[in-house]
Amino acid sequence: MSSYQFYRKHMCPTSMRAIRARYDPYLQTRHRIEQLKQLGHSVDKVEFIVMGGTFMALPEEYRDYFIRNLHDALSGHTSNNIYEAVKYSERSLTKCIGITIETRPDYCMKRHLSDMLTYGCTRLEIGVQSVYEDVARDTNRGHTVKAVCESFHLAKDSGFKVVAHMMPDLPNVGLERDIEQFMEFFENPAFRPDGLKLYPTLVIRGTGLYELWKSGRYKSYSPSDLIELVARILALVPPWTRVYRVQRDIPMPLVSSGVEHGNLRELALARMKDLGIQCRDVRTREVGIQEIHHKVRPYQIELVRRDYVANGGWETFLSYEDPDQDILIGLLRLRKCSEETFRFELGGGVSIVRELHVYGSVVPVSSRDPTKFQHQGFGMLLMEEAERIAREEHGSGKIAVISGVGTRNYYRKIGYRLQGPYMVKMLK
Repeated sequence: MSSYQFYRKHMCPTSMRAIRARYDPYLQTRHRIEQLKQLGHSVDKVEFIVMGGTFMALPEEYRDYFIRNLHDALSGHTSNNIYEAVKYSERSLTKCIGITIETRPDYCMKRHLSDMLTYGCTRLEIGVQSVYEDVARDTNRGHTVKAVCESFHLAKDSGFKVVAHMMPDLPNVGLERDIEQFMEFFENPAFRPDGLKLYPTLVIRGTGLYELWKSGRYKSYSPSDLIELVARILALVPPWTRVYRVQRDIPMPLVSSGVEHGNLRELALARMKDLGIQCRDVRTREVGIQEIHHKVRPYQIELVRRDYVANGGWETFLSYEDPDQDILIGLLRLRKCSEETFRFELGGGVSIVRELHVYGSVVPVSSRDPTKFQHQGFGMLLMEEAERIAREEHGSGKIAVISGVGTRNYYRKIGYRLQGPYMVKMLK
């Protein structure tokens, strides 16, 4: 979904659909659902991404109107407020399994996070761009790298999944510093995002960077250097991180300098093959991608556990995988919240499930397909193991889940109840 501030002049597909609907959130939703139906997709599970500008910087009244209409477009109910909209959305035939909101570190503070929890938001995309303070200053980011670390900490302690936007090839960085910053980004516990959108710098007419480029004070990486850089970045990505995108969806004729290929990820993966290195991010390993691109299916499925420290908390990444073929079937992100968590529902030593996802082709709600991996019990097994770890290892008396509005009934069926925006369960 696109709010009015989106990159209108760049005319990416999302923006074009928003313009046709005159930025009406209800119409954007209804039109997109009908388009997906006509293309043969199942639409009983949908996820929203609110893109464009800094949504949380907009007036509260407009934000409530926008999100309320997203939920109402699914349920068919006309709500008076956001709470009513969420309540009816829970029972909608078309389930909202999650809402993602793009924001900035300085619009990811406690009050913003609480508002986004009220909306039913489960994932944040935070514009980071660089881990270097000098680059943040020179590119007029308007916030510090310290603010990035603070926003990651607050967001994860609220249960959100955190996806970072990063921009290699910014001015005054260079290839070596770019590689070093991504090593820092994945290894330093102050960062360690759950997901990554990699947006190599583009020079577009009408920007300050365009003037630097035109005067010769900025030069983009060559196509071969950029492919090499992206290949080496992808090799650094840990197995618990998902790479969502590798370039912006902006028509090439609008780009004066920068990415020259529309299939940068594909070219980078081919280069990795030449170098004998692998990308082991979530997306590359997920079962649906493996079936489509490599015609392989998992044979021996095992529970795999990976623990790491990030943003002041203890993270456990649980997954069902075929280790021999490196195929991922389902995952769960469990966090022992830090003592600094500001949400009262999570205070006093609470563990929280930040994500539960089983991959493969979408299977409609209340249906089963023995050839597919959804609805085969992997999610339940992951939840049982998360509860055991929370109880026996974290010493938690309560476990919480940040759940998409439309999936709350799934958790009710396994003993959870709604407390604030979370589904919670007391552990014996």
